[in-house]
Amino acid sequence: MSTIAAISTPHAVGGISVIRISGEESVKVASRVFRPVSGKNIAEMKGYTCCYGKIFDGESELDDGILTVFRAPNSYTGEDTAEISCHGGIYVSERVLSAVLSAGAEPASAGEFTKRAFLNGKLSLTQAEAVADIISAQGEQFRRCAAEARDGAVFRRIGAISAELSELSGELAAWVDYPDEDIADVSEERMTEVLSRCLEGIKEAQESFYSGKILREGIPTAIVGRPNVGKSTLMNLLAGCKRSIVTEIEGTTRDIVEETVRLGDVILRLSDTAGIRQTSDIVEGEGVRLAEKRMDESSLVLAVFDNSRALNEDDFAVTERLKNAEGVKAIAIINKTDLPSELDEEYIRKNYKHTVYISAENGSGIDALREKCEEIFRTGEIDPSAGIIANQRQKSCLDRAGRSLSEAMSALKGGATLDAVTVLIDDAWNSLLELTGEKATEKTVEQVFSRFCVGK
Repeated sequence: MSTIAAISTPHAVGGISVIRISGEESVKVASRVFRPVSGKNIAEMKGYTCCYGKIFDGESELDDGILTVFRAPNSYTGEDTAEISCHGGIYVSERVLSAVLSAGAEPASAGEFTKRAFLNGKLSLTQAEAVADIISAQGEQFRRCAAEARDGAVFRRIGAISAELSELSGELAAWVDYPDEDIADVSEERMTEVLSRCLEGIKEAQESFYSGKILREGIPTAIVGRPNVGKSTLMNLLAGCKRSIVTEIEGTTRDIVEETVRLGDVILRLSDTAGIRQTSDIVEGEGVRLAEKRMDESSLVLAVFDNSRALNEDDFAVTERLKNAEGVKAIAIINKTDLPSELDEEYIRKNYKHTVYISAENGSGIDALREKCEEIFRTGEIDPSAGIIANQRQKSCLDRAGRSLSEAMSALKGGATLDAVTVLIDDAWNSLLELTGEKATEKTVEQVFSRFCVGK
């Protein structure tokens, strides 16, 4: 493979930038642009050693910095790797990269360093995917899940199921292919036991996908309520900045304002919606329609009520709509608790399983809202070490494996030949091997690494 190079740090002003070079010629390429002030011979540098020096483009000095050398196979990519750390200006970084490319390296494509780590046996495909998840993690729980996957948790979880199917498939193949040999029959009882256990393991792994999705992508959350109950103030409080316009004029918010925020271990994909009420204003009416649609589509609804005002028909309409919203979890937010209460709290308690008291104006009650969200979605109960299924590709592989095993169970109970059962078991096994990357197609590998940034 060719020697590749890219800037591995963010394309922005910072303390340092790192230009990563990987491949058989990486140290030689580095020696053409980096000159140690000590006079050290770069070609003789051992792995995991550094030196200080000057960085050149031909005979023009660009910067000073640090060269770090990693030797194969004990590097991230499994190849000889050199990293040049220079000052973190955008212009300087690009000039150093340009010098490295002129010295014989080729530009790295997105995710190519991690792809080489996979191809060189340094990472499984699930571990490689976990690298991207660590980079994109927005909360501690998902970071821990991704870190465990990077350490092999998903590979081990799926590998344990694969191993059982491999053993059973081998026993069946031996019995079918060598009928004249003294090989014990594979009993239906044993096949049923193994298939049931593997199918249960697949179902548990499938269920972990939804927990992982909540941690990774966040919970689609709509803030709803009648006008002037404090929806936009709550949105701004949770976002930590002014995202929604706040006035005393009813109907100020007409379009949906969106923001992703972290609330403890929960990521909320917030939508601040128009106040829900009967209106003859065509534009405001469209905003109300969008608010109702977003309420129906969200996984979580924060239904905001004004503690200082009596409930009215608009409040009742919101509540009735939520009663009929299938699969939507709701929290009643009683806002403006710093003002005298005029609200019928009995009605709220009767119609909402979860209630939180806040004052969005002064920020009180947000800890209670955080605790309630964590309680509802049980993020604290997720065990990262179990190996959380991280993406739709992995889930699709599990789905195919599950279908094949279910069909194998049905075929076995229906008296099908062992040849037919073996084919279905092998289909399931191959789907799991595709998940881990042990039998992934070139197209699958390309799709996985297309998610990565250049430089990783």
